Amino acid sequence: MSYNQPSLRFDTVIIRFAGEIGIKGLWTRKLYERRLINNIKALLKHYSIPYEALNSMFGRLYLKTSETERVSQVLAKVFGVSSLSSALETTSQSEDIIDASVRVASFKLEKGQSFAVRCRRIGKHPYSSQDICRQVGRRIQDSFPHLDLSVDLKNPDVTLGIEVRENRAFQFVDVIKGPGGLPLGTQPKLICLLTNDLNSAIACWLTMKRGCPPVFVHFDNSPIIKPSRLNSTLNYAQALSQWAIGFPTKFRVISNGNNLVEIFENCPSISTSLVCKRLMLRVAERIAEFEKAEGIVTGEILDDKFGSTLSDFRIEDEVLKDYLVYRPLQVFDETEIMQLARKIGITELADPKVGKRGISRKTNSLPSLNLEDLKRAEEFLLDIDEMVEASMNSMFHRELKNKRTAKATCEARQ
Repeated sequence: MSYNQPSLRFDTVIIRFAGEIGIKGLWTRKLYERRLINNIKALLKHYSIPYEALNSMFGRLYLKTSETERVSQVLAKVFGVSSLSSALETTSQSEDIIDASVRVASFKLEKGQSFAVRCRRIGKHPYSSQDICRQVGRRIQDSFPHLDLSVDLKNPDVTLGIEVRENRAFQFVDVIKGPGGLPLGTQPKLICLLTNDLNSAIACWLTMKRGCPPVFVHFDNSPIIKPSRLNSTLNYAQALSQWAIGFPTKFRVISNGNNLVEIFENCPSISTSLVCKRLMLRVAERIAEFEKAEGIVTGEILDDKFGSTLSDFRIEDEVLKDYLVYRPLQVFDETEIMQLARKIGITELADPKVGKRGISRKTNSLPSLNLEDLKRAEEFLLDIDEMVEASMNSMFHRELKNKRTAKATCEARQ
């Protein structure tokens, strides 16, 4: 039997900063905290969520709102947030804390469960954290003898949290994990090369987690490669844009079919994959210059079978003059990549009829190539500079519509 009180309404959301923000120098930390606050306000405005105040205290933000559950789910997509809790605010008087804690605990506790009380304090008070824990625990057991509750400090079924901040106190029971990382916008933009391959979307998300706003770029290889992968890639961009509310998430499409015809008809078959990739990087560099971005992101991983070796990456990157290519998935195996996809919520977005691999070469039947081989192969093309210019002229934009309904679930957060 549960003693839950449906009438209990939390009035505050506790927003905890990612630990990485707290270890920064004073000036940098203030800069990151301001950016995080601005990102949170942009999200609340986007979803039309009302709130009374957003107060900053000791590595925390306290958001006063009547829609605490909805806010917690929405803000779980804000980079720089470690975790969130719906809480009940009171004064820091011990009796107020105890009374509110009993109310919050009754909302969660069920018959036969174990519980623990954790208290954190900042400021001077006539009691210690242990005093509060003991008094609240005793009052809970005295208030609900029929629930047969027990105290378990190591592995409780329910943990009641209490945060005392000077003259205010906050009581909560649930903790929703945020993505952590750095607030989006604290680092420069990056050009994210998106394909229908799940890896490219995850790679982009990882760089967003490091504070880099994305510029999505997709090379549309239709009609040479069928079916068109534009729609499935657009789904990924749409999903990723939900993590970048408040930022102009651009989705640029490059018509690449004519380039493929030129490459397939004139270059040796052994070299077509790397020639295509080098051409795409040349175009991506032009976009990076235009966008004033600081690099290019791909979802490539080491995979000898499909021609993704360290040697291949070195050959690809040689065409770039001023920019680096970031491949963040190099440190993850396939299982870890799928776990990330589930946390991000993008596992079911690709078109299942479209293969996961794009332009690739199976190296188990082809000899390795070196840089000189590739440069000789590129000499068969009419004019690479003209191909790059034609690609830039073919570029068009697709609008990303940020949905205003929060569909995020607590379980899908990192």
